[in-house]
Amino acid sequence: MDGSIFTWECPSCAKTNYMRYQTLYHDPDQKVMVWLTQGDLELEAKAAAIAQMEEMKAYTLRFVDEPGEFIEKAKIFSAGLDDVVMEMCKYVTKMELGEKEPDKAEALMNASFKFLKMEGADNEITLAYPMEGQMQMVVIGFNVYEDCRGIVQRNPHMRDGAAGFCHIDASWLSKYISQ
Repeated sequence: MDGSIFTWECPSCAKTNYMRYQTLYHDPDQKVMVWLTQGDLELEAKAAAIAQMEEMKAYTLRFVDEPGEFIEKAKIFSAGLDDVVMEMCKYVTKMELGEKEPDKAEALMNASFKFLKMEGADNEITLAYPMEGQMQMVVIGFNVYEDCRGIVQRNPHMRDGAAGFCHIDASWLSKYISQ
């Protein structure tokens, strides 16, 4: 969860190096698999056959291209949340922040929001995003998540579009949101 799986310290010079490699996160209890494929389309095509196996029908299956996305998905699922709903939360939060600060609206819509954590008695959700050269954080109430879950439930085509191994991100969501 802290990303240390993607770092390696050289025993000679003690320099920490960033490592990128294909990685599979599997939580058999929650029936979740997240596959860091780094955009390897051949691997993703082979994985599509795996998704057709009967025992995989009950699984949530995701592809990601970057280690940061991989860590975020693991955190979302470990918190017991739904990544489709979380993408909707990010979109709604961007829209609300843009309404409060219209001069930053476009930059906010283009910013890469990431789920950081959920904590507290009220299950507050913290999202992080880069803005003006610094990481920013925004805390949203769990009611936003619940409202977004309702939106997804009322739009079953979104759930259908999230079946099998697929990329669930802002680009995916944009297919379902008319602006």
